[in-house]
Amino acid sequence: MNAIVHYLPSPAEETEVAVTDAKGKEVKLPVSTDGPLVTRVFKTTADPFVGRLTFIRVMTGTLHGQTPAWNSKRNEPERMGQLLLLHGKEQETVGELHAGEIGAVAKLTITGTGDTLSATKETAYVLPPLAFPIPTLMVAIEPQTKADLDKMGTALQRMLEEEPSARVERSETGEQVLLSMGDAHVAVLGERLKRKFGAAIITKTPRVAYKETIRGKTQSHGRYKKQTGGHGMFGDVWIEIEPNHGGGVEFAEHVVGGTVPKNFFPGVEKGVREAAAEGVLAGYPLSDFKATLYDGSFHPVDSNELSFKIAASMALKQGVLECKPALMEPIMTVQITIPEIYMGDVNRDLNGRRGRVLGMDTNNGMQVITASVPQAELFTYATELRSLTGGRGTFTATLDRYEDVPQHIAEKVIEVHRKEQEAAHKE
Repeated sequence: MNAIVHYLPSPAEETEVAVTDAKGKEVKLPVSTDGPLVTRVFKTTADPFVGRLTFIRVMTGTLHGQTPAWNSKRNEPERMGQLLLLHGKEQETVGELHAGEIGAVAKLTITGTGDTLSATKETAYVLPPLAFPIPTLMVAIEPQTKADLDKMGTALQRMLEEEPSARVERSETGEQVLLSMGDAHVAVLGERLKRKFGAAIITKTPRVAYKETIRGKTQSHGRYKKQTGGHGMFGDVWIEIEPNHGGGVEFAEHVVGGTVPKNFFPGVEKGVREAAAEGVLAGYPLSDFKATLYDGSFHPVDSNELSFKIAASMALKQGVLECKPALMEPIMTVQITIPEIYMGDVNRDLNGRRGRVLGMDTNNGMQVITASVPQAELFTYATELRSLTGGRGTFTATLDRYEDVPQHIAEKVIEVHRKEQEAAHKE
């Protein structure tokens, strides 16, 4: 009962509300049913019968149903529908909501969680934004069946409207990734997608966004010749491949004497870039190298852009294997906030994840560890950190750089790719 008194005060006890006015100035408005309207949108749900249901609390003023309102955060008008009081699953229609009251509105078009509603544009005020925890557990998702694929996009969009502490992104490896607060959160979201929106998903560990690069320099020859009835195909190129640290993929040409006509240069560049995107070692993008076309030959009838594209692709794939190819992995800068009693356990766990502690600090009585950890070791860290710290530890991770993958791990990644290719060829 003491907790209810402390955490759920009566609206009558709140004398003023802090807001930002149209000029960006912070002001305090007295809480009154007669004052300017300031309404907080604190939750959005998808009701199977009513549709989109927006939960609101009137901070000050009086909100009337079936009247225009102004969304102060998005700077757009919004028409209020019927106002509802919610009693569990029961809904009671009311004409207005007064300061301190909580209710809901159906089928608002632009308003989302965290927005502020005012009466008019001239009397617009904005409440401080709601703070949501940053989702840290990452899982790759895909539809369970072909039927689920058609529903999944819309279902995810509607689910994210009512779940601001989750995000869906497209990773560098092309996978659709769901970021959430933990295993239980993923399970709840998956169940909700299936039950409310009719889209079943499968979750799995995401692929690491590895990159391939080279450490050496070589000259490589690619020759493509195919004879069929009528015109054949002929392309012949020599390219020089060398490292280009931090420069991505660079293509240049230095052909003397017209051994490769200029109109085939775009085909050669396309072949180099497409082969680099597919990767050579383990199917990951090849980056930070320069390819220079310096010689070749052509046939006056059979040569075309496609022939030179294929020849350039062959030359790159062969040449990369001679250039000390290396696999690189993303290294994340991680900030971990924990109570001091868990320092030893967390540091030991970081060492087991190939992590390197960069520094320690104190913030509001909590210890903050800054460390460098490979992304491959972090996909399940949200769950394991929670387990290590009794639910009291949190972390954030941002991409810092790419580093060479240790040899024993690189061999495993390359072997997995080789097996996938063999299985694809058999199919």
